[in-house]
Amino acid sequence: MYVQFTGAGYCDVLDRSGSAGGLAQSGALDVLVAFERIGTRRSYARNDEIFAEGDRPDCWFKVVSGAVRVCKLMADGRRHIAEFHFAGDCFGFDSLPERLFSAEAVGDAVIMRFPRRATERLIDESPKLARYLREMTLRDLANAQMHMMMLGRMSAPERVATFLLDLADRRDASCALDLPMSRADIADYLGLTIETVCRVLSSFKRDGIIDIPNAHRIELRNRAALAEIGEG
Repeated sequence: MYVQFTGAGYCDVLDRSGSAGGLAQSGALDVLVAFERIGTRRSYARNDEIFAEGDRPDCWFKVVSGAVRVCKLMADGRRHIAEFHFAGDCFGFDSLPERLFSAEAVGDAVIMRFPRRATERLIDESPKLARYLREMTLRDLANAQMHMMMLGRMSAPERVATFLLDLADRRDASCALDLPMSRADIADYLGLTIETVCRVLSSFKRDGIIDIPNAHRIELRNRAALAEIGEG
């Protein structure tokens, strides 16, 4: 769910495109301030667990800085990464009795934690907030469906190209893209092996579509070519 809360003494809401969101414009800014007041801030180091599979979903979270991966360890030892979250993203809106996934800090991260019961009281007081969060939940569902389609139908180059473009859009990066996650993280998100991810990236670099100054930075040289590959 890509709801963004920013600011220390007051809040604004931004959607994925970075434009002003409906909450601030609809007069619900006081509710967002209340969210900040019920939240607690905590710092996490690389690979620290934020919540575990099986935990009670009695809270939700907002990334203040850094990145988070939501993942699940399969019975055969393989890891599946369902989503990455970055500064401004909210996550952990689970409705089941226990969490199906765990969440970990990709690198050093600062996270806000919001109690579920206090949040529900605020939602009860603001129908506009409830409607807005419902729309964000539906958008989150659409993103999950797109991820499933990518894993089930796309080739390796299509997956990598789509991942790079989606990440660039989410992080407002037009040319240079900083990657806090490892190649193993990317592979587990895309349902590929590390070797395949590295081979595809090297192929893109050879074709002049991207440049790779270092392991955590990719420069998009030809977005149109990436989009064409992603579309199959």
